[in-house]
Amino acid sequence: MPVTNPDDVMALDIRIDGDLEHPPDGGYGWVCVAACFMINCFTWGIVSSYGVYLSYYLRYDSFPGASPLDFAFVGGSTFGAAMLVAPLVTFLARKFGTRAPMFAGVVALAGGFIAASFASEACHLYLCQGVLVGVGVGFIYIPSIAILSQWFSKRRSLANGITSAGSGIGGVIFSLITGSMIENISLAWSLRITGIIAFVMTLIAVVLTRDRNHVIQPAQHPFDTKLLSQKKVWLLLAWAFISMLGYITLLYSLPDFALSIGLSRAQSTDAITILNLGTAVGRPFIGYLSDRYGRIKVPAFLTLICGISCFAIWLPATSFGVTILFALISGAILGVFWVTIGPLCVEVAGLQQLPSLLSLSWLTIVLPTFFSEAIALKLRRPGSGREYLYPQMFTGIAYIVASAFLFELHRRHQKKRSR
Repeated sequence: MPVTNPDDVMALDIRIDGDLEHPPDGGYGWVCVAACFMINCFTWGIVSSYGVYLSYYLRYDSFPGASPLDFAFVGGSTFGAAMLVAPLVTFLARKFGTRAPMFAGVVALAGGFIAASFASEACHLYLCQGVLVGVGVGFIYIPSIAILSQWFSKRRSLANGITSAGSGIGGVIFSLITGSMIENISLAWSLRITGIIAFVMTLIAVVLTRDRNHVIQPAQHPFDTKLLSQKKVWLLLAWAFISMLGYITLLYSLPDFALSIGLSRAQSTDAITILNLGTAVGRPFIGYLSDRYGRIKVPAFLTLICGISCFAIWLPATSFGVTILFALISGAILGVFWVTIGPLCVEVAGLQQLPSLLSLSWLTIVLPTFFSEAIALKLRRPGSGREYLYPQMFTGIAYIVASAFLFELHRRHQKKRSR
């Protein structure tokens, strides 16, 4: 029934403005937290276990004629494709609603893994386990990231931290079962079972999600060039770009690094499992700290600490104990981007511009996510005493340089608030 009375219109405007400024901070939002937790668990959690597959591909001649770079591009293309589809997903979500592209992503994600199980050449693997899986992840994840910020205000970073921990839990689960399935069943059935699990669990999660677009009325523009006229946006995007160079390198290189220093395959799997466990434990705390001490300052410090830990712990690591220590510490903080990017975009551009700035952020990290592991494998020195020395230095430098851009963003933000 249309509202025609001027007083009713004014009351409606006041109620909508109030809802915009003060989201529920709970209610059905907690169901959305659970749903987004599941989405992270069965998208990025599965993807983060690719290190187990990469280690297997590098050490065994599963695809004759394939080079290490081919396998690096498989993992890189998963992240790259997921981010590259962001403008299309944003457009489809605006036109058909949030859930429509997410349902399409469920099919693509499962189909990618199942199709990869029939791969006979590296290029098949690249298209299926790489690109198609990445498209599925992007179609599911990208619409979900804006939902939580619509439901939470004071607890926004905490909610994002809890859901981001899902990728760590998923990483722990799939790092363990993937290695076991490959050894005890086969590579092909490992991929098929993963696809079936992903289909069922992400389908349930998508059904449970609910946005508040009718209240927020977000500006869902895939390419909002007006945002690029702001220096603070460029500082945020620079942090995203450079930190991703370190993130992918560390995430995918750690299992093979463990093998390169003489650890067993079981210990190599343990290393990536502990890294994902650190992610599961650390990300909710990152969210809590960001809400309490600053949504720009905390990510800046954690990015710096991750870079320093690469030089202080990872670089001298030659034993299982030190490697596990680094995996636990870095696991807690290496993915600070994924925990904080939603709240950071709100701090920089506001809630209504959140989908537009997120879309720009996803596009910004396409290149580093696609090429960083290939760069790392090029920097690797097989047969030398310290095979991963240069990739380790590359990772540490990337995080330290990235933190400088976020510190500058924090300085500008504080200066503006003090006026």
